[in-house]
Amino acid sequence: MVRLTLLSWNVNGVRAAHRKGFLEWFGKGRPDFLGIQETKARPEQLSADLLEIPGCHVYYSSAERKGYAGTAAFCKQEPLKVEYGLGEERFDNEGRLIILHFPEFVLFNVYVPNGGAENYRVPYKLEYCDRMLEVAEGFRKQGRGIVLCGDFNTAHREIDIARPKANINHTGFMPVEREWMDKFVSYGYVDTFRHFYPDKRGAYTWWDQRFHARERNVGWRLDYFFITPDLLNNLKSAFILSDVMGSDHCPVGIELEF
Repeated sequence: MVRLTLLSWNVNGVRAAHRKGFLEWFGKGRPDFLGIQETKARPEQLSADLLEIPGCHVYYSSAERKGYAGTAAFCKQEPLKVEYGLGEERFDNEGRLIILHFPEFVLFNVYVPNGGAENYRVPYKLEYCDRMLEVAEGFRKQGRGIVLCGDFNTAHREIDIARPKANINHTGFMPVEREWMDKFVSYGYVDTFRHFYPDKRGAYTWWDQRFHARERNVGWRLDYFFITPDLLNNLKSAFILSDVMGSDHCPVGIELEF
């Protein structure tokens, strides 16, 4: 049996995270997989040690706009195949998705769009999510198990946010966004953290950087690992690393055994 540790972290700028000890943190635990979101950098802007990590396969997907969005993946095992994006230019010019094919599953590392100021980008966000679900379902029809990790930019239920009533009209907790999450799980996708901790409160992954929100744990759970039901027997744990600093988000993770 082989046990795999998979992590996901919105680093809020990989260059800023690097200055705060990102590579030292990564080297200590060295998970089998780490997906990061909001890299805010193109490869030519990065130092060599972020592009070439000994014993690690590194993949970046960057936005056309500098200093914005972007994702990256760090893998011990070389994937069978790596794909970038959803196959539509309007969804793929911000570097929001890397799809990695492994023998046991297909892994999506995603940075779902934020709904934006005054919620103007919520329709685009929901269209993006629908297209992502369509692509994932295509792989399922081929008999592939799916792991989806990343910043979904939505707190699914009231238990996933410290102040639900105050944020009902704010992107990230609007009814229409939460309804999409309901639809997503209706397809069978399992929220791994809630699988183990269905009633746990105060388990957040993002905190506003103002007002000492993190110290007071006034947060939102925006970062997830979802799996398809066929992988449930392989799921051994799910966790939130809330003590890891360096971003306004913290890492989340799962363990899978094969």
